[in-house]
Amino acid sequence: MCTPALNVKSPIIEHEEIAGHARRLVLAAPEIAGFAEPGQFVHVLCGDSYDPLLRRPFSVHDVDRQSGRVRLLYEIRGRGTALLAEKRSGETLDVVGPLGKGFELPKSPGRPLVLIGGGIAVAPLYFLARRIAETIGCECAAFLIGARTESMLLYVEEFARLGSDVRTATDDGSAGYRGFVTGLLEQYIHAMDRANPPLVYACGPMQMLKAVARITKEHGLKCQVSTEAKMACGVGACMSCVIKVRDGDSWKYVRCCKEGPVFDADDIIWE
Repeated sequence: MCTPALNVKSPIIEHEEIAGHARRLVLAAPEIAGFAEPGQFVHVLCGDSYDPLLRRPFSVHDVDRQSGRVRLLYEIRGRGTALLAEKRSGETLDVVGPLGKGFELPKSPGRPLVLIGGGIAVAPLYFLARRIAETIGCECAAFLIGARTESMLLYVEEFARLGSDVRTATDDGSAGYRGFVTGLLEQYIHAMDRANPPLVYACGPMQMLKAVARITKEHGLKCQVSTEAKMACGVGACMSCVIKVRDGDSWKYVRCCKEGPVFDADDIIWE
């Protein structure tokens, strides 16, 4: 079923800093909350007018269908997000969504699930983990969180409350595994039950996802990745977010905002 994309004026219910680099935004958007699925995103007009001109894409971090609330998790990376960070409760944002193709949920609770996120990219994985627990009735086998340093690790306690085996990796070794979170994934795979291999879901920078795709392919694991790309329009018109995917014996360009942002890792031609 095709998810309708709506343009709504959404009041800000909460807007708080949850770490030195990360902020959580809660919007009253029942129209979007009613349709959003894990892995989809919204396109937000961050300024008060058309400066900056382009909207900014944000993964749907969580929704509460009953209250009609949509949660976003983001960090300041440029002019648009800096302007967004100045918004306060009671103000209204112009939001388009839900957009894109989300994660394909497992069809039964029999397979273990591993979710791996780098930095702020844990955002859509929380929604995914919660939806899996609610609809499939199973917990994720493990959640692997990576960040540059301990203070930048996000949602460790929140994932633990979902019943997940939460493991962390930091580039500087200040918490958990010392090194990239992909090294933690390899560690997990080497210790896994070969008779019942996990399904892997990943979100993060493209270089991280490339490494995840290589590792899972080497071990014969199915993996879905939520890609990051610069999106101008968010609805598939401008072609600014294209990536290469396999097409039989050849390849083709597809749009992250329309055919993605979630893809099977084996379908992407990693460059």
